[in-house]
Amino acid sequence: MSVLSATLLLFLVLDPLGNIPTFMVILKGVEPRRRTRIIVRELCIALAVLVVVLFGGRYVLAAMAISQPAVRIAGGLILLIIALIMIFSDASRIVPPAQEGEPLMVPLAIPLFAGPSTMSTLILLMAQEPQRWPEWLGALCIAWGVSMALMLLSGPLSKLLGNRGLSALQSLMGMILTTVAVNMFIDGIRQAVTG
Repeated sequence: MSVLSATLLLFLVLDPLGNIPTFMVILKGVEPRRRTRIIVRELCIALAVLVVVLFGGRYVLAAMAISQPAVRIAGGLILLIIALIMIFSDASRIVPPAQEGEPLMVPLAIPLFAGPSTMSTLILLMAQEPQRWPEWLGALCIAWGVSMALMLLSGPLSKLLGNRGLSALQSLMGMILTTVAVNMFIDGIRQAVTG
């Protein structure tokens, strides 16, 4: 997998456009300047968690004796589920009940950005080619940076595109991610059969 492919895959699973409506609902009572600080803080927390997963995830897999084909198949299944949710679900359905004060880590950093699909993608990349860790780290940082920029523009984007436009973009990203997930699943089965 090339760095560009990894960056695009990570961008799709981070799903910033799909997360905009959820962020807007959760942060609707927060003044715009404070909202920007919260978004930056939450995405920095998410990046820290994802970097830890990038470097530590393969050791967990090794300790549990999980094979690469199993990781690939499981990653494909998780991505497929996330893709189907992106296509068929309304983002407001996953918003937790109202909470006191502003959110910290949950649900904005984890699981909306540092969620199971992103974590499994990073673990899969490192499990396949650990020597390419600088490239995977670079791909993660680029995807995260673009996601951060989009989230900081969430107010103007949600006004410009509206809920229908954001929903359509989320569905489109979900359809692309579906093909990536199916391909990952098929590769995992092929690797298990031939290995």
